[in-house]
Amino acid sequence: MQVDPPSSSPSPSDPSGAPSAGTVPAPRDSAAGGTATATRPASGLDRFFGITERGSTVPREIRGGLVTFFSMCYIVVLNPLIIGTVPDSTGQFLGGGTEPNLPAVAAGTALIAGLLSIFMGTWAKFPLALAAGLGLNAYVAYSVVPLPGMTWGGAMGLVLLEGVIILLLVLTGFRKAVFDAVPPFLKTAIAVGIGLFIAFLGLYNAKFVTTATGTPVQLGNDGSLTGWPTFVFVTGLLLMFVLWVRKVPGAILISIVFATVLAIVLESVLKLGAFAPAGADGEGNPGGWAMNVPTISEFPIQVPDFATLFTVDPIGGITAAGVIGATVIVFSLLLADFFDTMGTMVGVASGAGLVDETGDIPRSQRILVVDSVGAIAGGIGGVSSNTSFVESTSGVAEGARTGLASVVVGIAFLLSTFLSPLVALVPYEAATPALVMVGFLMMTQVTDIDFTDVEVAVPAFLTIILMPFAYSITVGMGAGFIMFVLIRVIRGRAKDVHWLMYLVAALFIAYFLRGGIESLLL
Repeated sequence: MQVDPPSSSPSPSDPSGAPSAGTVPAPRDSAAGGTATATRPASGLDRFFGITERGSTVPREIRGGLVTFFSMCYIVVLNPLIIGTVPDSTGQFLGGGTEPNLPAVAAGTALIAGLLSIFMGTWAKFPLALAAGLGLNAYVAYSVVPLPGMTWGGAMGLVLLEGVIILLLVLTGFRKAVFDAVPPFLKTAIAVGIGLFIAFLGLYNAKFVTTATGTPVQLGNDGSLTGWPTFVFVTGLLLMFVLWVRKVPGAILISIVFATVLAIVLESVLKLGAFAPAGADGEGNPGGWAMNVPTISEFPIQVPDFATLFTVDPIGGITAAGVIGATVIVFSLLLADFFDTMGTMVGVASGAGLVDETGDIPRSQRILVVDSVGAIAGGIGGVSSNTSFVESTSGVAEGARTGLASVVVGIAFLLSTFLSPLVALVPYEAATPALVMVGFLMMTQVTDIDFTDVEVAVPAFLTIILMPFAYSITVGMGAGFIMFVLIRVIRGRAKDVHWLMYLVAALFIAYFLRGGIESLLL
């Protein structure tokens, strides 16, 4: 197994305080002090994670880990709502029984996310956290489980199979070879596109922008900013930018905590409740909280129910869907997982200043191995494929540079198996300003792309805009890869394209046409 050499320290900010291209500026350790400088490692913890080597500190890593956790802890609530509310073809719900068992799905989701994040932190030593992948879970719930004869155990068996295959691709070096074949400008475009994607994700999840009837999206719920939850989001976002501009350490975490306290106070006084779209009859609650209602309605400590664990049926999915059908399902899962992770890894590494001059990332092979294990663990845990979360960039923006931040995320997820009411206390409106902030920081890398060169500009443009517009990192990457190959070929430079790029472009074409392919084969 190939292991990459240790990384260099992140690039510093310029004297004006603006981030250097391709990096998120390292936060200061004190409001008046300067940026941390590399000194001799002071402890075994420091040496193990290479904290000083990467220009960070233990407090900064802890802050970054907590910010990442608060940015992605919604998955403990959202994953059960997606996979825990859909019965399989036999009428059984995930975790067993004829009624949804959401607490068990939530506990399993948090457990697997915690273990994998700790694995990423201690083995790959990279500030990247994992949890059940959105999109992948929806595909399993709404496209796989309803198939005739399919059970939840069988569906998780297909997830397990996908994980085994993608792990083999990593161990043989194929996955990293594909990553190395991608031109540096496309890697930068991927990072910029992810920035726009997560910024839009933050705005949309907080209901700052919503779907509309006359236009695809609109400001607020009616074309204007209304409601106290929106006030919390705007307050948190403004505070975050003010603290960041003032170089206050912990700006993102301080803002999340402040916004959460503000949300708790407003909910306790005004009883806003959960968001519900306004209907034609005037019913609904458009002024409610987008996801978590910031209130504790039960005892904050609960004994977790791990009923989803080890319910996987490795053979049942193949038996129900048939060999051809199972192949199509596994391929769809594999392709999305394969490239989503590569894009996320680039985004996090770029933000942390961990990409070297050749576009390589330290310990990238180990990162890909951990992510591949995530699919296997998700299938065994019965909570769908786990993958690297782009929200990890929020922790990087807070200063995370090492695997210690991922360990902090993992510990927080493990604690949340017992403290699910407290996890549900943080509303989207308090956490998602961090995604907007990170989107801005990642967008600054666009200056590294030469838009005067058509062979660079067109693929980069499609990569960047299609991630938010198509609401998919994979779609943006696929469009960029295909266009890169196409332009090189029509300009007579076919020999300059790595053969793996041709293969990847062909796979993306198959991925984009998978709906028609599935209708013919299933």
